[in-house]
Amino acid sequence: MAKRVVKLSIINDLICPNCAIGQHELFSAISYCKDDLKLPLEFQIEVLPFRLINTTVLPQDYQPKVEKREFFSKRFGGDKFAQLDESISKWAAEKGVPLSFNGVVSQSTRAHRLSRKAFLMGGSDMQLPCLQAIFRVHLQEGKDVGDINVLSDVAAEIGLMTKAEAIAFLQSDELEAEVNRMCDDVRAKGITGVPLTVIDGKWALSGGQSSEVFVQIFKKLAGLHAANTTPSLSRLVPPVPSAVVV
Repeated sequence: MAKRVVKLSIINDLICPNCAIGQHELFSAISYCKDDLKLPLEFQIEVLPFRLINTTVLPQDYQPKVEKREFFSKRFGGDKFAQLDESISKWAAEKGVPLSFNGVVSQSTRAHRLSRKAFLMGGSDMQLPCLQAIFRVHLQEGKDVGDINVLSDVAAEIGLMTKAEAIAFLQSDELEAEVNRMCDDVRAKGITGVPLTVIDGKWALSGGQSSEVFVQIFKKLAGLHAANTTPSLSRLVPPVPSAVVV
């Protein structure tokens, strides 16, 4: 039996811990469904940019830099930030993935440009390792996601381009207009928070869902495919609002 292709459009921001969590849970679910359950599914994945902090609030090369804890505590309020920090720390301890709010906060346009470049050069096979590396250096190692040297090291690490080539790319304005347009388009469609995972352009899951949620959805899609039944996930995940076309 031919495999069913599942198209996943993931909208996220590379400074967002919940986006890193959502990506980790999604990839765990995909691996489990393919390797353990042997579901007849193939996944086409594209990650689209979103900026939680716009360019007026946080210019690209602002100085002096501000620590993440200080910035987000002021932005969310001390109590709300403390709850977020506790929730993320709990997940990190359970999964053995040391996410934290260490380091400085930066605007994410350059990181999104590098992610987009990776997709255009090698599709999801290149974009996903790029995203994983950016999440790791920023949210685990506390490095500055807006630092050209940090991002060029990521590009060289994953084999996207040499460090010198990456520096030249990041110092240019290549793909900047495209990333800005994509971020503006997403907000214009009513999306105000991430992560958001759109399945086949029909159903949308918001927030950092657990791998169990994704596994349930993928099993449903595989079952419908095997039965040659028109897919419907209405009981598992809400449909994409008509204004949101990803």
